[in-house]
Amino acid sequence: MSDPVILFAARPERWATYEAPLRTALAKAGVSDSGLVLQAAPETVDYIVYAPNSEVQDFTPYTRLKAVLNLWAGVEQVVGNETLRVPLARMVDSGLTDGMVEWCVGHVLRHHLGMDVHIHGQDGIWRNGEVPPLARDRNVVVFGLGALGRAVAEALVGLGFNVSGWARSEKRIDGVSCFAGDDGLAAALERAEIAVLLLPDTPATTDLFHAETLAQMPHGAVIVNPGRGPLIDDTALLAALHTGKIGHATLDVFRVEPLPADDPFWAHPNVTVTPHIASETRADTASEVIAENIRRGEAGEPFLHLVDREAGY
Repeated sequence: MSDPVILFAARPERWATYEAPLRTALAKAGVSDSGLVLQAAPETVDYIVYAPNSEVQDFTPYTRLKAVLNLWAGVEQVVGNETLRVPLARMVDSGLTDGMVEWCVGHVLRHHLGMDVHIHGQDGIWRNGEVPPLARDRNVVVFGLGALGRAVAEALVGLGFNVSGWARSEKRIDGVSCFAGDDGLAAALERAEIAVLLLPDTPATTDLFHAETLAQMPHGAVIVNPGRGPLIDDTALLAALHTGKIGHATLDVFRVEPLPADDPFWAHPNVTVTPHIASETRADTASEVIAENIRRGEAGEPFLHLVDREAGY
């Protein structure tokens, strides 16, 4: 049996980051790295390690292909590709998950404790302000309970927050009040003093946070969005910020990136813009996930983290 041909299809600069970790991970998984290449005749390729912004967009010539292994957590840019007819695995990377948990927990705590007032408001006047509530008295709702959302929700439970979650389908997480579907959305919104958005970008989630849904949230609620820019109707969010219905929005993702310099989010006093840094796939841990899926493919075992084409994630 010949060694598998593994095509690395991503921007050239990514190869410098991933080559050594991939070879190490393949060796650890007992898979030969002799076929790990940047170029190959399409009909010889068994696996594609894939970034959706690579030059490979037509999968039709890859007649021997067994699976496409996405380097990104998001698959919205590839899941609808009609030429892709083999299994597609999304990236579920422990390094990305840990980074996302840390970023989300940090910003939830920041808003829960009202830290911005003290960090940015020092003027030499001692004010006896309100002591922040304990975590157990703060309602946090995580919208999206996939691998990332579940991990964030569990971390917040560990800190003592009153955590709820919402997803398109039913979920069960210890310590989390889970809501699902259209029927559960209103109940989740009503208790979302702090909302963490970790939903995928699908037709069903586009503009999920619009004028009517924002109006169902508690007055002065905070939105933390490290998920996807299109989850929020930007115009509706700006209007809700203007009235105070939404007290603050910390946004890491946007419909257009980089965020244009003239975008109103930059100058809004109740918006924090971060440049898509909430988390990133780490080459060492991501390579282990990829290598394990290649090992599984060669052994005839089920692939991990397969995408549901109909659901879009």
